[in-house]
Amino acid sequence: MHLEKRKCVTFVGLNGTRVFMAQDIRHEGVVDSIDGQNVIVRITQSSACGGCQARNICRAAESKDKLVEVHTADAGKYVTGQAVIVAGAESLGMKAVAFAFGLPLLLLLAALIAALRVSGSEKIAAIASVAVLVPYYIVLFLCRDRIKKDFQFRIIQ
Repeated sequence: MHLEKRKCVTFVGLNGTRVFMAQDIRHEGVVDSIDGQNVIVRITQSSACGGCQARNICRAAESKDKLVEVHTADAGKYVTGQAVIVAGAESLGMKAVAFAFGLPLLLLLAALIAALRVSGSEKIAAIASVAVLVPYYIVLFLCRDRIKKDFQFRIIQ
């Protein structure tokens, strides 16, 4: 088995213990399907209370399945149903948050302020600020293949 080197950040926790944080995001998943050199991995994302003993009677717990496509030359060594660990750089998570929330918020605020100054009407400014998000998400959708190249995951185990 190949063990990968990974960078870790060390800091001391509140109770004085050392805590190691990996520089990548890891998820346990199951191979859903294999298509050529692409392995589709099903990851179950749980809410923070997903591990709680009372989750079956509590309505707050929720989980969702996500499919992650991993391009690898070793796709032939995986089988459907096999448990794997998928990893991606931590910076990918920050980039995803920026694309999904940060940039739209900045666009919305900029359009709101500009439209309010130009028109003087709060209704027009509100409509303009929401309307500016439509082209943003259309451009994001049209550039999805280019963005997909940046968001690469790998199977590490």
